Amino acid sequence: MKHIKVKDLLNSAKPLDDVLVKGWVRTFRNNQFLAINDGSTINNIQCVVDFENTSPEMLKRLTTSAAVAIHGNLVESQGAGQKYEVQVTKLEILGDSDAETYPIQLRNKPSLEFLRENAHLRVRTNVFGAIMRVRSVLSFAIHQYFQEKGFVYVNTPIITGSDAEGAGEMFRVTALPATGAPLNEEGKVDYKQDFFGKETNLTVSGQLEAETYAMSLGQVYTFGPTFRAENSNTSRHLAEFWMIEPEVAFNDLDANMDLAEDFIQYVIKYAMDRCQDDLAFLNQRLADEEKQKPTAERSEMGLLEKLQFVLDNNFKRVSYTEAIDILKNSKPNKNKKFNYIIEEWGADLQSEHERFLVEKHFKCPVILFDYPAKIKAFYMRLNEDNQTVRAMDILFPGIGEIVGGSQREERLDVLQQKIADLGIDEKELWWYLDTRRFGTAVHSGFGLGFERLVLFVTGMTNIRDVIPFPRTPQNAEF
Repeated sequence: MKHIKVKDLLNSAKPLDDVLVKGWVRTFRNNQFLAINDGSTINNIQCVVDFENTSPEMLKRLTTSAAVAIHGNLVESQGAGQKYEVQVTKLEILGDSDAETYPIQLRNKPSLEFLRENAHLRVRTNVFGAIMRVRSVLSFAIHQYFQEKGFVYVNTPIITGSDAEGAGEMFRVTALPATGAPLNEEGKVDYKQDFFGKETNLTVSGQLEAETYAMSLGQVYTFGPTFRAENSNTSRHLAEFWMIEPEVAFNDLDANMDLAEDFIQYVIKYAMDRCQDDLAFLNQRLADEEKQKPTAERSEMGLLEKLQFVLDNNFKRVSYTEAIDILKNSKPNKNKKFNYIIEEWGADLQSEHERFLVEKHFKCPVILFDYPAKIKAFYMRLNEDNQTVRAMDILFPGIGEIVGGSQREERLDVLQQKIADLGIDEKELWWYLDTRRFGTAVHSGFGLGFERLVLFVTGMTNIRDVIPFPRTPQNAEF
């Protein structure tokens, strides 16, 4: 007999005889009321046990997280809260869960930090079940959006010999022994004897490879894991995360900003339409959390309000130069409340500056553009002033930067000069430069860190809580 998902039982159009439901015990009250969840929905289904005709030994085994199979009849619920419940006719325990040693006792409201230490079990809680279902829907929405627009999905390499960001903070990939690696004449590790015959790393971005495909296929996107060896123990950074990176031939920066804004609004709406129960739960969770904060620190909008606000409002487009003027003259800057005081044009904006612009000054999502060339990557198109590049960042409330992108430098001579100025070996990028030698054209793209998007949509405050198994400095558990 095939079992029916909890979600389908709760949404049934009518009562049903002889159903089979399988799941995990959430709670068992009064030796009679069994709450079962199978992950298909945030809502449990109540199963009413005939305790007078059930052995005491069996009742004792109905502990939190025990896996069970329940036969019974789906009937209209006698209590408030849900339409249906299951009157149990047969009860089978598929897997016991020792109440004394099971680490996550739901009644005790375990902390998020404790749940991170038990990441293999935390998804059995309402919070993480909701987050992961929303993450799944957002992931599908990303593919749906680009496929509907005629983009080609490209799988760019995870192992690479190039550093797209020029930051050098990369994880090395090697098959050489940890000790006794072969050395060259200069006394350095001889990577010519390594597996790939050269120094290789885990990718920080699929952008450069995606660009080459955009210059043949017109519009492409990547969606895959990327890696940064930054020793950043913050609530916004991971060592392993997922990136969405579209690249579009013949798009200038304005078209790139239009694409990014339309894309973000599409995937948020997609999740809001399909994750109503999960987002309602997360909205209430955030509201309860906000009540614990001092009034001055509380968010002006609830989660659902904030998401709807992003859908209803155009993103404010502001040049870097204008943003610097606003920040220089702001009260936090004048009163030295910022950790990083803005003193002059050319400063690299920090999260506190980005959030001030979004949350305090404009009070809406902001797209900053035309950044100083010195603080941006080599592949961004140089403006006629020779001081700024056609870069853009999208800033969101509570998050700061959620998207970074640019019009790419399509002129071979300018790109070669920028590479030389940064001391990058041109031979390492011969293939990238070929796209400027053979049929170059204006093109643009951006990168969106998927976890930051999930962070915003779920209302969570720590990026480690929106990826199944976070990888951070000193932590590669599970």
